[in-house]
Amino acid sequence: MSCRLINVSWLAGLFLATSAHSQNIPSATPSNVAPSWETQRQAATYSLAIPAPRGQITDRNGVPLAQNRVSYNLSVVFPTPFEFTDRQVVDFVNRQVASARGLTAKPPSFSEEAAIQHYRNRGVIPFDIANDLSPDDIQKLQGKLPPALTLRATYVRLYPQGQVAGQVIGYTGRKSRESTRVLQNNESLWPDSEGREGLEQTFDDQLRGKPGQLTLTFDKDGNKTGERISTQPEPGYNLVTTIDVEIQKLAEKILQKRAKKGAIVVIDPNNGEVLALASWPTINPNDFVPTISTDKFQKIESDPNIPMLPRAYRSAYPAGSTFKVFVGVAGFESQKIAADDEFDCSATLQVGNLVFRNWKKSDAGDLNYRQALTQSCNTWFYQAGQKIGSLELVNWAQRLGLGKKTGILLNGEADGRIPTEEYMKATYHRRFLPGDVANFSIGQGDILISPLQMAQAMATVGNGGTLYQTQIARQVQTLNNEIVYTYNPRVKDLLKLSTVTKEEIKQGMIGVVSSANGTAGSADIRGVKVAGKTGTAQWGPKNKERTAAWFAGFAPADNPKYAFAALYEAAPGDHAHGGTAAAPMIGDMLKELFKSDSAGKKSDQQDDDEDSSGMDQSN
Repeated sequence: MSCRLINVSWLAGLFLATSAHSQNIPSATPSNVAPSWETQRQAATYSLAIPAPRGQITDRNGVPLAQNRVSYNLSVVFPTPFEFTDRQVVDFVNRQVASARGLTAKPPSFSEEAAIQHYRNRGVIPFDIANDLSPDDIQKLQGKLPPALTLRATYVRLYPQGQVAGQVIGYTGRKSRESTRVLQNNESLWPDSEGREGLEQTFDDQLRGKPGQLTLTFDKDGNKTGERISTQPEPGYNLVTTIDVEIQKLAEKILQKRAKKGAIVVIDPNNGEVLALASWPTINPNDFVPTISTDKFQKIESDPNIPMLPRAYRSAYPAGSTFKVFVGVAGFESQKIAADDEFDCSATLQVGNLVFRNWKKSDAGDLNYRQALTQSCNTWFYQAGQKIGSLELVNWAQRLGLGKKTGILLNGEADGRIPTEEYMKATYHRRFLPGDVANFSIGQGDILISPLQMAQAMATVGNGGTLYQTQIARQVQTLNNEIVYTYNPRVKDLLKLSTVTKEEIKQGMIGVVSSANGTAGSADIRGVKVAGKTGTAQWGPKNKERTAAWFAGFAPADNPKYAFAALYEAAPGDHAHGGTAAAPMIGDMLKELFKSDSAGKKSDQQDDDEDSSGMDQSN
């Protein structure tokens, strides 16, 4: 066997032990006796790993969000033993390429250097000359290939919903580039993939599966004598998410229509499950499989709207007047304010040496909390905040989950921020001043909240005070639907909101949407009470100041099915408002959601009527 064969066929280290140690073993065999058979020192068995198909990712109803497809490459099979010269390698591949021309829409091609390197180091693996053939090409080639050509199958990730939930699902990438080094025992037949973002990354271990094993055998002359799959690959586990793909589609469609940059989050307030986690702009994870082209990547990277950024959970913004809902929680629960307490809703209010202004230029008179929340009167909340105090405001904001990660199973979640006494001392070297508390009371200052945190807090208010662990995963299961792990609803805190707190806040939020004095009439829908709150806040340096326009709440108000937060991120100089930019997004969404619910109820009622009619006739 030549030295070349040993190098190319990666048999080094796999041979049987040589007789080098025999000199240390005493011999009792007469010198004139010959062995009855010759040891096959260069015969070898070699094993290669077969990558396992990744598990599926589905929405809550089993609609696939990530799955696999089989990709076929047209490949050259080199004869054994491996004794070609470099010129013979190139000529051999050229002949195979010529025989395949006209059979594929994608013309076969190759690099002479790549072919030689592959032959020398990895010749037992077929050499690809056309990748990812179309179904038409595959059909043309089947049964028409000469012995030296084959269709080599590999697994490729597929995202059947395209960009829908793209940032949440994430994408996969090859663990390594296609290797050119000498093939090693137990090496993978083709580069395996790994999760790079989103749920693909978080659940990579569960989705990946267990590789199989391909066994190849060669005789002492380097001829391949056998090839078999000794171990079948085991597919990865499937992940069932909490996402409702129809709600997710709807949220993204609305964002695309109404916002250049923004987010919509929808949560089930009765268990903390995320139904939609939409950001705009977004990505199509299919662009990253198996690798993303340089042109596409540069286009994404250079986009000033940052489509790779999942704003719904990885960005945090000043809360603006949405925070007035949580001021109500702090005030009523601490008993620092009562339902019948009134403050003047003046156009301006002096706090210490500073003059703070209401967004309205006229005096609205004395208001209670419901009225002040409905009208979003800043000067009322400046006064209420001074009475409540920073300690209670911080305490109740934190108990509602604001300013800290929700713990959703997605990497890179934003912390957000609720300024505490410790933060004020570390940042400004002082305690809270009355002016800080005034800003705090209308969601300005140093408050930062992610859309996901906002929706979680609104869900907690809507359900009466149960802070659930926010969930994006429902369960992990095998290909045979055996449950591996279930993510059951988990309570993180019980706020036990009083009847007064719940009623005053709910009625105030209903007024925001349905009252003539409210700021979110565009979210009002027929037949359903919507509880919500608008917010508009500025942040950033004055010459580049940006606006965050919010609308958040829950519906139906009396028995919430959905809690939501919509965020419109305005460009510098774009003075958007929560009532005109964010509330219409939720209005569009709720009209569709409750139209579907109404259709379902009508269908159920019709079925009931038909059942009743059937019973009457039978009697």
